[in-house]
Amino acid sequence: MPTSSSPLSGQLVTIFGGSGYIGNYVAQSLLDCGARLRLASRNPQSGFALKPLANLGQLQFMPCDITRESHVEAALDGASYIANLVGAFEGDLMTLMGEAPGTMAKIAAAKGARAMVHVSAIGADVGSTAAYARAKALGEERVLAAFPNATVLRPSIVFGKDDNFLNLFGGMIEMLPVLPVFGPEVKLQLVYADDVAEAVRTALEHPDSHGGHIYELGGPEQLTMMEIHERIAAAQGRKRRFIAMPDGVSSTFAALPGTPMSRDQWTLLKAGNVVSGEHRTLADMGIEPRPLGLFLDKWMLRYRKHGRFGAENERAKATR
Repeated sequence: MPTSSSPLSGQLVTIFGGSGYIGNYVAQSLLDCGARLRLASRNPQSGFALKPLANLGQLQFMPCDITRESHVEAALDGASYIANLVGAFEGDLMTLMGEAPGTMAKIAAAKGARAMVHVSAIGADVGSTAAYARAKALGEERVLAAFPNATVLRPSIVFGKDDNFLNLFGGMIEMLPVLPVFGPEVKLQLVYADDVAEAVRTALEHPDSHGGHIYELGGPEQLTMMEIHERIAAAQGRKRRFIAMPDGVSSTFAALPGTPMSRDQWTLLKAGNVVSGEHRTLADMGIEPRPLGLFLDKWMLRYRKHGRFGAENERAKATR
């Protein structure tokens, strides 16, 4: 557990993309260990829910366009530690996730920052057909060139109570009796958001041990897309029919405008999302990843018929 004895206690940490989904978990972890945080993002108001968790003067919000060097310079002024969590599937990906992280690293190094963590993704590959994967690979290259002791973290799909993955499928399974499953045999190694946050904190606390290395962050089990759908349905107490979709149909669907899956997302999904074994993992940080099953039943209560009350009725029937 984080304590006030952390090397980060009282130190200023700038988190780019800190008001986003993963940023919320990272910020909570760093606040717990006494760090002072500057959340730099295009929409800092998205992180205002963190205010009650911080002491007076412990949390600062800064509007920041990471494509503008002057904004990055201001965001890093006085910061001893940096974490970059920016990720996107839309916009100029090569600038946002490729060039901008390099600018952060260059300025951080010039200012004498003690540690930097760059959050990339499993599947980052300069030769990928997916722009997202190419941009992530470029970002890693630029960061390590400018700040060689930076730590690169490549998480798998990050799950949490408020994610856009489990909740997307949770809502669909709640509403529809029959659902298509894209990439039904594709394996994913979902990783818990709090475990990713702990990895960010650990890397910042101990750059001598973790700096200059790439870590692939995956959970303790590999699940197929079909298995994930089945587990969600079971956690909701619903019987559903799942239809395995051919890759050709899935690819055509992803190419259509307005669908919940982009072409890049389909390309990345089809490739799978598991730890390769070629890099360090959470175990090398002393972190034991938590499985999806530890949380899923509780999180799916809101999707059950009659919600929590329905779940209580089912338990009551089971004891009769």
